[in-house]
Amino acid sequence: MATTYSISDLAREFDLTTRAIRFYEDMGLLQPERSGPGGRNRVYSHRDRTRLKLTLRAKRLGLSLTEAKDLIDMYDSPRDTGPQLQKFLVVLDAHKRELEAQMAEILANLDEVKAHEKEARALLAKQGEKPTKPVKAAKATKTAKAREV
Repeated sequence: MATTYSISDLAREFDLTTRAIRFYEDMGLLQPERSGPGGRNRVYSHRDRTRLKLTLRAKRLGLSLTEAKDLIDMYDSPRDTGPQLQKFLVVLDAHKRELEAQMAEILANLDEVKAHEKEARALLAKQGEKPTKPVKAAKATKTAKAREV
């Protein structure tokens, strides 16, 4: 007998909400069978579990759900891995370029912050004041959260 999963099983295994799993279903990433009165209960197959796992992996890579669906759907088509791998490489290359552009922008912003920090320290030193030590990031986050409450 084939292994099946309930929506709660998958939510627990992948640390997701049932709402997220239903969203992936609405996006066409999952196609559970229906059972029970009026087809209220979703029954997920091993295939659905694998597709969910691949979806989450694609999401971690930063791919959109549409890109993830396109790639995952290719594996449901007849097994010719050449076109699948070519498409995967195209998607990965585009994503890599996007991440590299974001990294360059972050590094430029960081350089700008360091320049302002250096300038502020120099101005304080010129006034004869000693700069205060920066608050640790973890402390700053806790303080910001405490202010929100």
